[in-house]
Amino acid sequence: MKRPPPAPVTLPHREVSLDAPLDEFARQLHACVDLIIERYRTMYDADAHPGIDEQTVRGWFDEVLPQSGIDIHDLLREAGATVVAHPVMNIGTKMFAYVMSGGNQVSVMADLITSALNQNAAKWHLAPAMTEIEQRVIAWTAEFLRLPEHLGGAIVASGSAANLTGLTVARNLFAERLGVRTSGLFGLQPLIVYGSDQTHASVEKSIEVLGIGSDNYRKIPARPDFTLDPDTLRRHIERDRNAGLMPFCIVANAGTVNTGAIDPLAELATVASENGLWLHVDGAYGGLASALATHRGRYRGLERADSVALDYHKWLYQPYEVGCTLVRDRDALKRTYHKSAEYLDYGVHAERFDVSRHHFDLSRNTKAFKVWMSFKAYGAQRIAAMLAKDIELADYLARCCDDAPDFETVTTGPLAITCFRYIGGGTLDDSKLDAWNAHLPAALETDGRVFITGTRLLGRPVLRACIINHRFRRSDIDYLLAVIRDVAERDGEPD
Repeated sequence: MKRPPPAPVTLPHREVSLDAPLDEFARQLHACVDLIIERYRTMYDADAHPGIDEQTVRGWFDEVLPQSGIDIHDLLREAGATVVAHPVMNIGTKMFAYVMSGGNQVSVMADLITSALNQNAAKWHLAPAMTEIEQRVIAWTAEFLRLPEHLGGAIVASGSAANLTGLTVARNLFAERLGVRTSGLFGLQPLIVYGSDQTHASVEKSIEVLGIGSDNYRKIPARPDFTLDPDTLRRHIERDRNAGLMPFCIVANAGTVNTGAIDPLAELATVASENGLWLHVDGAYGGLASALATHRGRYRGLERADSVALDYHKWLYQPYEVGCTLVRDRDALKRTYHKSAEYLDYGVHAERFDVSRHHFDLSRNTKAFKVWMSFKAYGAQRIAAMLAKDIELADYLARCCDDAPDFETVTTGPLAITCFRYIGGGTLDDSKLDAWNAHLPAALETDGRVFITGTRLLGRPVLRACIINHRFRRSDIDYLLAVIRDVAERDGEPD
């Protein structure tokens, strides 16, 4: 029996899709923009940290799954009263914790366009303009850093992802002849990775994810300047090789997150070349500062790296999230990631550049667009000038600590990180000073006016200020020290 056609479904216009009529959508967008602008009006004066406890924040969102929607303007008011009114102010000038840049206005607009167009930048025919923009951003990055123009690259989510990508390529290409892509690491001599004890934790995570194992990661104690010693590295490589192990990769730092130290890249490149090892450079924090003529000499040898990790949402002032892995051999990414599948339909367009053949992800947003817009809007020279200003402000902080009777500079690296200690009247012994400086980050977070974290250098707690925000001024440095002094004097010595 012939089945009758389905009855037509008649729904109000607003139920045909999730969309509002365009004039209403425009009003919603304007309301959203107003919310953002009001937040930005206060960015220079607002406290860095909201100082709200977990229970309060959890309570804002403790509700059952909504079964029907609410008015968008009401929703924006709700978001405004919670999320927008009480953020950690990364965009402001009181944020010195971790490695947090302030973003930039052009990239806010770029992210809006990116979300509105909803492109999948995996295959050229899914996002033609965005695919070409991504390749242009990689080329511009190489040019900005004065690296060889034939480099290949992949846009990824972060510096951690960039390290994972670089080390994945390293493992797959180094052990390609041993069948690692098909047989895995089983039965192979252990692959050994080398780096200093100042290397970012994402490297060790990557080593574990890749099946190499953290037991096969040599964390070599850094020199007093927090850099990796090439001669010590050579001895470790020789010892492992004599033990029947397989040295395969050196991870060098182009700006550690602890102090901004830059390893002797040229010397490490020579060690890698002498021993047939892969050289991966973690430049997630500091690599982009090699664009500065004043600092270029410190990065000599970067051009010899096999892979480099970069993080645009650090020192290119991008909103979260966007990073990049550069590789010296542009075919290396394809050799690592390309897999054929019928549903990917390369067909007559097999020669067309599809990012999916050079990248792990098959679904990916267009992160490169905001970087492209930033370079276009501000220009490389203006961006470089902001990097130079950040470094000068870190030097200014160190000088202020040197001149103040109640602070001392512990280290100021070549970049924009200054580590220092509060010493009060200078009469306390080391154990009490250590307790004070270990206590201060949490006390300052509770106070909320500034946000700064600590670290440990040479076994002792220090305060660590990272200055990578184009909005910073000298007055913000003065304010940081004034607040630390105020909180320390108010709280007194910790018990």
